[in-house]
Amino acid sequence: MDSRYLSLFRGTTTPLFLAPQAGVSESPFRRLCRSFGADVVVSEFVSAEGIIRGNERTLDYLRFDEEERPIGVQIFGADPRAMGEAAAFVTDTFGPDFVDINFGCPVKKIVKRNGGSGCLRDLDLVVSIIRAVDAATPLPVTAKIRSGFDERSRDPVTIALRCQDAGAQVVTLHARTRADMYSGSARWEEIAAITEALDVPVVGNGDVRTGEDARRMRDETGCAGVMIARGSHGDPWLFKQARAALDGLPIPPGPTVEERFQVCLEHARNAVAYESDSARAVKEFRKHLGWYTKGLPNGKALRQVLFQVNSLDDMQEHLERYLVEARDRGWADRPVDEGSLADGVEPRTVLA
Repeated sequence: MDSRYLSLFRGTTTPLFLAPQAGVSESPFRRLCRSFGADVVVSEFVSAEGIIRGNERTLDYLRFDEEERPIGVQIFGADPRAMGEAAAFVTDTFGPDFVDINFGCPVKKIVKRNGGSGCLRDLDLVVSIIRAVDAATPLPVTAKIRSGFDERSRDPVTIALRCQDAGAQVVTLHARTRADMYSGSARWEEIAAITEALDVPVVGNGDVRTGEDARRMRDETGCAGVMIARGSHGDPWLFKQARAALDGLPIPPGPTVEERFQVCLEHARNAVAYESDSARAVKEFRKHLGWYTKGLPNGKALRQVLFQVNSLDDMQEHLERYLVEARDRGWADRPVDEGSLADGVEPRTVLA
């Protein structure tokens, strides 16, 4: 089936993906990353059982704006019937551009129910799930996998081929096993191996933290797309830098302290507007505040106060107080990734 999403792989540029990340890849962050150059975004992973039961909080994860397209909704579960029903509901009710199946989540509470990467212990189950989802929706069905459940079962090529044969039209590989969690280095050579073995597009995932990393992954593996996950935390500019690197253009510098805070506040305002409970939205946004302030001089003290904020006004007040000193000392307009900020600037005050 042709689609706006699949057509990206036939273009002249390598598409960039924002990975599905629980508690991170919410609509406000997806829109922000799109504005910085992400070509495709994917929802937080959503429980198939929660979808078919009509759980209000679960269904809330499925909302998206038209400006986010092309967007995929990622579902997880271990029951092929439920996964098919969930895919049909998502297609009819929300109409994303594709349905992605999560075979990669390593979190214990998901795996113990045989969801996420737990499915990789039974490749016949993986096949059954993909076939059930494919039969239930006219949308492209894709799969996100890991290299295996553990080192003993590590066999990304076999896993990817089984996914392709079952009907997956794109396969994304996070080149770690479930047992690896997020430790060690992603084995990009495994992305190269499944790219060589498969006929469908392969998206590479794992350890893309700079624009240059995105270019190297593409060049070293031949992957058709590059997915960015943890590298995007507090750093949506990474997509702009990755786009430049992939296109052979000069990589722009990172944002200044002032620019970083402006985008942080824009993100926070959108997050609060998106949620019905503004107090909960501010509380949940605190993790982003930690990421946006990483690497700043006296950042630890700043984060200590930011992790206590309960309103947008409090957040803005603390950030502005920090900027007053930054402007006074002449480094508010210097790129945060310059290195000298964290290492060579000692603020006079301790924020409180």
